[in-house]
Amino acid sequence: MDLHYVVQGNGEPIVFLDSGGADLRDWEFIAPSLAKSYRCIAYDGRGAGQSPSPIEFGDYVEDLKNLLDFLDIDNTVLVGHSIGGRIATDFALTYPQRVSKLVLIGPGLTGYQFSPELVQRFEEIQSVAPNVEKMAQLSLELPSYQVVMTSPQRDRMVEMTKHNTLRGLEWQHLWKNLQVWGELPAIPPLNELRVKTLFIIGTQDSEDCFRIADLFKQVPDIRFAHIEGADHMPTLTHSLEVSSIIREFLGESKL
Repeated sequence: MDLHYVVQGNGEPIVFLDSGGADLRDWEFIAPSLAKSYRCIAYDGRGAGQSPSPIEFGDYVEDLKNLLDFLDIDNTVLVGHSIGGRIATDFALTYPQRVSKLVLIGPGLTGYQFSPELVQRFEEIQSVAPNVEKMAQLSLELPSYQVVMTSPQRDRMVEMTKHNTLRGLEWQHLWKNLQVWGELPAIPPLNELRVKTLFIIGTQDSEDCFRIADLFKQVPDIRFAHIEGADHMPTLTHSLEVSSIIREFLGESKL
């Protein structure tokens, strides 16, 4: 297995999938808390953190399956943040027998059409490539990062964003000519998601994330938790609250 991963603790496994532009540092305040009772596995997705860049466009669902196979994990809790939540959802729909519970934090969603304003900002970010400093600056000026950028975690967020923006440029040739905003795949049938699901969202997250939350109301067994005053990065700014909500969802009431 060539993906970089870190394991902490023992017990029922929890696998963490980080946000886009981030890496397993997304979980550095969450995983240690949950590792008191669980076997916590955080990994860097292909092309991020310390994992190798893809040679061709890969299948992130199959990457996760291969990691679970490598670690001899037949069934696990998945905790996915942002794009990691999108991957975790797709995995749970593809391999439902391998997911015991699903925790989504401000997740993305396959097939979701982002608002024109956000599409324009993404295009502005790509237009200044390969200027990593400017790309990171434009990314972190998004309203959904206003809380983390005025928090004690600001420097950590800036460093992580710069690192993974630079990593993304390593495999820019794969997506340079891709019609990113062309025809989207269909939104998956969320009403067929049978695993018990927890959806966590900060009250200061983007309108797009709240629209995605509305779509997830189709899931038969889902609960929603709102974190007051958090933006798209509650894993960094509200880690104790996130950990407590996850722990309660998994059946424990105490930290």
